Amino acid sequence: MDERVQRYVDMGVALGINVGGKIVGAILVWVIGRVIIRGVLSLMQRSEPLKKLDVTLAHYLESATSVLLNILLVIAVLSVFGVETTTFASLLAAVGIAVGMAWSGLLSNLAAGIFMILLRPFKVGDFVTAGGVTGAVHSIGLFATALNSPDNVRTIVGNAKIFSDTIQNYSTNPFRRVDCTAQLAHSADHEAAITRLRARLALIPNVVKEPAPAVEILEFNLAGPVLAVRPFCHNDHYGAVFFATTRVIREELGKMGLPVPGQHVHIQQPAATPPLRSGNGEAHPTA
Repeated sequence: MDERVQRYVDMGVALGINVGGKIVGAILVWVIGRVIIRGVLSLMQRSEPLKKLDVTLAHYLESATSVLLNILLVIAVLSVFGVETTTFASLLAAVGIAVGMAWSGLLSNLAAGIFMILLRPFKVGDFVTAGGVTGAVHSIGLFATALNSPDNVRTIVGNAKIFSDTIQNYSTNPFRRVDCTAQLAHSADHEAAITRLRARLALIPNVVKEPAPAVEILEFNLAGPVLAVRPFCHNDHYGAVFFATTRVIREELGKMGLPVPGQHVHIQQPAATPPLRSGNGEAHPTA
């Protein structure tokens, strides 16, 4: 009985040493592997050839390298436990098919990200509307793109949603139009207002000379004519020019002493019905 117990104890100790050694080895492989991965990514970030590449492409290569190295690290850790690489590759392929069917949306994001890098509808730093979100492009990843909205909120949008939707890039063209309106009264001298606003818009900082600022009658409403006030500027200065334009409209039209716009509604009342008279000449009011 003592020999049998001793044999089981010896087997348990040997198994514990074996498994414990593998666990310690796996931990060492994981720690060393993570250090190596961080070192490789750090070298890539400091690499002069990568610095010469476009920022969007460089970030994408760093992201892809990080994913690949982490997959290799997991395989190395499993190999410490005796898992054959070929067996793992076969298992990974089978799991990949199943996961691919279940995660078709995730894979579509990956494919869309690759096409976005190749076709380049926008790059890091551009101001765009993509996937229903407007903001500056912070980064383009394997599966999603990060945008910083005008109110400085980081928004993550799937690449498939971006690539399948309309993309507006405000940074591609050298200038864009700023749309403002000015309400005039019916009795206001619209020609004088148009001339004065055109001259004043050209003096706003960062407004381009060509095309020249446009001021024209846009529509009419109950208050009077509505002027379309449209200077042009680079997208980087859009916000400043927009607010400066609204200030110019208020100040310049106020200096001209134009009448205050008000809605004019003409109400036509029916004519009063004359009272009925009886035969003796007395008047009787009608209902």
